[in-house]
Amino acid sequence: MTLVWRHLLRPLFLVTSAPRILEMRPFLSRASWTSVTKLSLHTRPRMPPCDFIPERYQSLGYNRVLEIHKDHLSPVVTAYFQKPLLLHQGHMEWLFDAEGNRYLDFFSGIVTVSVGHCHPKVNAVAQKQLGRLWHTSTVFFHPPMHEYAEKLAALLPEPLKVIFLVNSGSEANELAMLMARAHSNNIDIISFRGAYHGGSPYTLGLTNVGTYKMELPGGTGCQPTMCPDVFRGPWGGSHCRDSPVQTIRKCSCAPDCCQAKDQYIEQFKDTLSTSVAKSIAGFFAEPIQGVNGVVQYPKGFLKEAFELVRARGGVCIADEVQTGLEGLGSHFWGFQTHDVLPDIVTMAKGIGNGFPMAAVVTTPEIAKSLAKRLQYFNTFGGNPMACAIGSAVLEVIKEENLQENSQEVGTYMLLKFAKLRDEFEIVGDVRGKGLMIGIEMVQDKMSRRPLPREEVNQIHEDCKHMGLLVGRGGIFSQTFRIAPSMCVTKPEVDFATEVFRSALTQHMERRAK
Repeated sequence: MTLVWRHLLRPLFLVTSAPRILEMRPFLSRASWTSVTKLSLHTRPRMPPCDFIPERYQSLGYNRVLEIHKDHLSPVVTAYFQKPLLLHQGHMEWLFDAEGNRYLDFFSGIVTVSVGHCHPKVNAVAQKQLGRLWHTSTVFFHPPMHEYAEKLAALLPEPLKVIFLVNSGSEANELAMLMARAHSNNIDIISFRGAYHGGSPYTLGLTNVGTYKMELPGGTGCQPTMCPDVFRGPWGGSHCRDSPVQTIRKCSCAPDCCQAKDQYIEQFKDTLSTSVAKSIAGFFAEPIQGVNGVVQYPKGFLKEAFELVRARGGVCIADEVQTGLEGLGSHFWGFQTHDVLPDIVTMAKGIGNGFPMAAVVTTPEIAKSLAKRLQYFNTFGGNPMACAIGSAVLEVIKEENLQENSQEVGTYMLLKFAKLRDEFEIVGDVRGKGLMIGIEMVQDKMSRRPLPREEVNQIHEDCKHMGLLVGRGGIFSQTFRIAPSMCVTKPEVDFATEVFRSALTQHMERRAK
């Protein structure tokens, strides 16, 4: 009876309350939703079917939400779109707003929902643990923590076997900073320009994106170095990246020899010679920069940089908050794609599929150095709920072959989006690996000047109107960030690329007028 009620009333509800019309059509036993917008005919890609029917929204009205947000929540503007989405429910790669509109989520809660929104197995494990034990703190033992630690340690190479469980990526990176300094007896830590390693007082020193910087001092002892960005940086060519898609820049390098890498290494050496002490604490690097717009480094760069850091007494930290857990396809961890072995690995986001959870993994030697100097304690880190969910996520990745799916579908998607670069002058670069992709928008390919923010905003809005949610990144917010959950399929990729093509076509029509 409930299902009949939903089928009868939901179309009426959607038509009368939504800013765009959604038609619900029977597809065997499924509900197939088609977006109908005010755009021209060529901008109506058909949304793939979904066999999930969301509950009817019965909570706060949209205007009341805006009032509460204005009166009681942070005034910092973080929400996307002129009219921010009010989301109500999620299912795997799909999201539903308060008006019943369905969206294909290609940003996964900022690269966080790794195996799908409300994955049935993860949900079941969470509900079971919720009825058994929520919290104890680390002054007591509980099996979920030890079970998770054993599973996670098995996925990391020797000697990365000691795990500290925390709650967020910023917290993990702060702890890694403490470890590096405690072990090396040095203070200076290097990170790339364009890096994002968190927004807490310590990690703001590592983060080198202007909008996250304050006029007041903070994060002392952190030094930026040039990001080896082979598209926007001074050097780059046609063989630099570990990716099926290279830049449009040309070079005379042999495929196994990268002059751009050598030039960026010279810049790194210059930082070591001029900006830090003779002995340093460490070097932080994301295997692929996330917030800066999915920036990839030249092949071999990190390997040489790690050697230079260790020669100065420093430790090497891989920030896997956005790249870890097989989303890159070819490997479980991003650092493995660079053929390096870090001394410390930090992770968060996808390891909990959206549940607050993070970890720092290091060597026994570094862990002992911290223990000698600090009785580190974390009230909520490693709580029973987080650890049960973390174990379920690892099991789902293995049982559903999600690494293989990330590799196959991710490569398919990257090549599909790369075709848009060939079609549109304002698409300057398409890059990435696996399911982590960046599409950088420019005024023209020759100058590589960023497309103005207002124009990128309009393309972003058009994608949303057609049912596709993507992220933003880059120093000038000029890059679209694509990072769907690992359960994504090729038909959904086809839909996403057609939405992008329609949005870009419409933008070029606006420009022409």
